[in-house]
Amino acid sequence: MIAQKIIELSEKYCDEIIRIRRKIHSRPELDFDLWETADTIERVLASLGLSSERFAGTGVVSLLEGNCSGGTVAIRADMDALPINEENLLSFKSEIEGKMHACGHDAHIAIALGAAMILSCFQDDLHGNVKFIFQPAEETSGGALPMIKEGVLESPAVENIFSLHVMPELERGEVGIRSGKMRAASDMFDITVKGRSCHGAEPEMGIDPIIIASKIVDILQTLISRNVSPLDSAVITVGQIQGGMARNIVAPSVTLSGVIRTVDPSTRRNLLSGVRQVVDSICTSMGGEGEVLFTEGYPCLNNDREMTDIVEKASLEIIGRKSVQHLEHPSMGVDDFAYFLERIPGCYFMLGVGDPERQVNYPLHNPFFQIDERSLAPASALLARICLLCL
Repeated sequence: MIAQKIIELSEKYCDEIIRIRRKIHSRPELDFDLWETADTIERVLASLGLSSERFAGTGVVSLLEGNCSGGTVAIRADMDALPINEENLLSFKSEIEGKMHACGHDAHIAIALGAAMILSCFQDDLHGNVKFIFQPAEETSGGALPMIKEGVLESPAVENIFSLHVMPELERGEVGIRSGKMRAASDMFDITVKGRSCHGAEPEMGIDPIIIASKIVDILQTLISRNVSPLDSAVITVGQIQGGMARNIVAPSVTLSGVIRTVDPSTRRNLLSGVRQVVDSICTSMGGEGEVLFTEGYPCLNNDREMTDIVEKASLEIIGRKSVQHLEHPSMGVDDFAYFLERIPGCYFMLGVGDPERQVNYPLHNPFFQIDERSLAPASALLARICLLCL
């Protein structure tokens, strides 16, 4: 049985998959500056007899060509770490101050490489090709779109694509799936509020931008509570406020920076318009001036139903009949894998890596984040089975 052979191969490669993950974890890199990580990936691929090429600087792409004709399916793994100082006391903890794989991309790389090891054993009977896409900069400006523009989905044309993300809220042995909307779209905003500086003892001589900015932060939340249906999902977060020179001086200006997250396109458009209206009306009514700069973020991530069904089938075969968790709501997190899914059918799913008994349940982007490494080899087997089912 193919599924049983895949499981046996994953067990054979288990220690190597963990070793790769630990090596990458100890040497985290950020954004597109992933030269050491890319070199590590290419060495593993070369050991399997697979050549590779670079996209978007440090992105690594490799093609496993089957000996039988067929289509091409892709696996995508993101590569970059976060600017977080790791607090875990691990033998393989981050060696680089202020950088940490706190979102599990080290695990994603190791799992995809494990799938390459397994699938290489099926090359003689493989009906088609498997393209492995290791992508930079998911946490920042997004590496998916530059890779797509450079032709990563071409030569040969990719027909379906899959990606997973570790999820500590799910326990090891669980897989979270959802057809349709899976992750939110995002848009960043930067607001500048201009007032008129004066001495703190004579506030009537100035226009206080801090007071104006406070009103803006307050009213922005009513866009969610009063302009978005309770049955819809949207979030406005003001994550930064900067302004002021001293405690006894009314500041000349204040800047606010934040993110809008939505899953409905019309809600997205309405909130962008609403933010601008709030800033303009409050600043005008209070005598100040306001400017808003929007930066378009990632689109909403939508899973294809048929591809999601394949993930479910593979999960039941590889991990077990109780493995599949149907996620009721989309996450308000974002992922630029959405750009791939705008172009070809695919599925993005969640991999359980939590273990409450071992206190392996800290959230993503936390300095104490860890994963249950026993989840890695089964995940490689799962990706391999997904690819074989597609082909």
